[in-house]
Amino acid sequence: MASPETPTYEILALRYGIFDGRIAAQNYLMPDDHMAPDPLDFLVFAIQGPTGSDNPRTIVMDTGFNPVSAKRRGREILCTPAEALRNADIDSTEVRDVILTHMHWDHAGGMDYFPKAMFHLQESEMEYCTGRCMCQPFLRRPFDVDDVQSAIRALYADRIRFHDGTAEIAPGITLHLIGGHSGGIQSVRVPTKRGWVVLAGDAVHLWGNIRKRNPFPVVVDVARMLRGFEILEALADGPDHIIPGHDPLILKRFPPHNGNKEIVRLDLPPIG
Repeated sequence: MASPETPTYEILALRYGIFDGRIAAQNYLMPDDHMAPDPLDFLVFAIQGPTGSDNPRTIVMDTGFNPVSAKRRGREILCTPAEALRNADIDSTEVRDVILTHMHWDHAGGMDYFPKAMFHLQESEMEYCTGRCMCQPFLRRPFDVDDVQSAIRALYADRIRFHDGTAEIAPGITLHLIGGHSGGIQSVRVPTKRGWVVLAGDAVHLWGNIRKRNPFPVVVDVARMLRGFEILEALADGPDHIIPGHDPLILKRFPPHNGNKEIVRLDLPPIG
């Protein structure tokens, strides 16, 4: 548990897209049933606080994708990530800090929604998505060149802050380099009233990946992904404090925000 002096924050998970056509073989390296339906949700996350502060701030984790990418990739977009945030009274155009867990198309495809933000990215992820590995068509499949160009434009506009491993970006909120799924994927540790919550991003797509030690098949380094599971468990206050990046159970297990079932509170205990 965090010390009494550590500030606490509220955390929202906001769903903006779905992919119902997914099967287990696409989500686990060793599925029990290759053809079993196994849908994914697409979410952005908002960290708000500190709790009780006279000057609270909002930090967004990941930017989601845009309608053009959704159509090209065959995903259903329920609303834009900006609209999802607006439903929680968060104006994306005023957000000052955005954490990019990694540069895959569904996490870095909405940078234009945040025109005033400083983007926080691991240096190793930028090196990966602009380096020699992208000469391999298989490795560059999860990236869109337009998104990488957006990151480069943000860099030249002094709007990217690179991190090399663990870094604190607000009191109590830390970034942690995990790797495995992408070259420099990072996760976020947040102090809340229920303890340390870790927003794993795509270091863990589904609870089944980490709890069964059965990695997601889109992976650069399997051994590093498995070591990452151990890092996340050490950072969090329990299994329910590790929040995966795409699990539809998130919206079922946590209480809705102001009655909106597309937005849930992760700083509160699970309800099921």
